[in-house]
Amino acid sequence: MNTKIKSIAVFCASADGNNKTYTETAYQLGKHMAELGIRLVYGGASIGCMGAVAKGALDAGGHVIGVLPQFLNKREIAHLELTELIYVDSMHERKLKMNELSDACLTIPGGFGTMEEFFEMITWGQLGLHQKPSAILNVNQFYNPLIEQLKLMNKEGLLRDENLGMLLVSEDIQEVIQLMSDYTPPPLEKWLTEEKS
Repeated sequence: MNTKIKSIAVFCASADGNNKTYTETAYQLGKHMAELGIRLVYGGASIGCMGAVAKGALDAGGHVIGVLPQFLNKREIAHLELTELIYVDSMHERKLKMNELSDACLTIPGGFGTMEEFFEMITWGQLGLHQKPSAILNVNQFYNPLIEQLKLMNKEGLLRDENLGMLLVSEDIQEVIQLMSDYTPPPLEKWLTEEKS
């Protein structure tokens, strides 16, 4: 695969979930990224889907950077075998650092925290704070209800066509990485680029 993506921030659960497909796919994602020479940037935990994606990358000789808020380290969830583990002071600083270290953002199944990270990153893209691709690996069609909600927002005139089009979705690891590599950001909306008089 020919990809210009060198580093991907992966957002996912710190839980395993009730379906082993989630952790198995997380592992395969990390492994495939390492095989392509793509650096993994993730939340720094050793448990759940987060631990699985890191293990997949590490087992394949990949470069893995974890970004973990200090208060979570007290719960003894830090992955101590990473290429690099960066401690930060807050959840917001974690997202800033992960954005800084990555060329793209990829979301796989998760809970509230994963959704918060996903929406903040794609919103930053909408506002022109970055021009990186934001994608969903739709494992086991986990995100189908969310995708339908986004389509409803668009239908009701609350989300522009070009902003809905920013979201890349695939159920296949290779395809989603290729979609991110081929991504072209939409032009900034006029109201964001006009200078105030």
